[in-house]
Amino acid sequence: MVPDNVEPDATGPVGLTVAQMAKATGVTGHTLRYYERAGLINPITRTTGNQRRYQPGDVEWVKFVVRLRETGMPIAQIREYATLRAQDDTTRDEQLAMLADHQRTVRRQIKRLHAHERALTAWIEDHRHTGTGTEPTDDE
Repeated sequence: MVPDNVEPDATGPVGLTVAQMAKATGVTGHTLRYYERAGLINPITRTTGNQRRYQPGDVEWVKFVVRLRETGMPIAQIREYATLRAQDDTTRDEQLAMLADHQRTVRRQIKRLHAHERALTAWIEDHRHTGTGTEPTDDE
């Protein structure tokens, strides 16, 4: 979403500045520039003064890239997905397959984290009641 205070001027295209985009997406300007260099986001429109201007669709895409990164998708795989996304609809099946594969990976991570959380809970409870601090085994 382009803020109301961003208006066209003689220097070029309308859009969000790096600072506005950073605020809208929750990532730093450095990260935005890195994502562009790494090929995770399309080259950004620039003013005649060479300042980046992000468009409304860029906000949701960057938020999605952040979600993929936070769920452990490697940069190379996000780049591959971004490349497929930039093509026509003929890559839709490949895109969906990549996302489904990543979803399975995330679900496995969640299952492991739940097991770790249960083990920690057991250890904490054991430590509270016995004061021994003996770590439970993976079987507990």
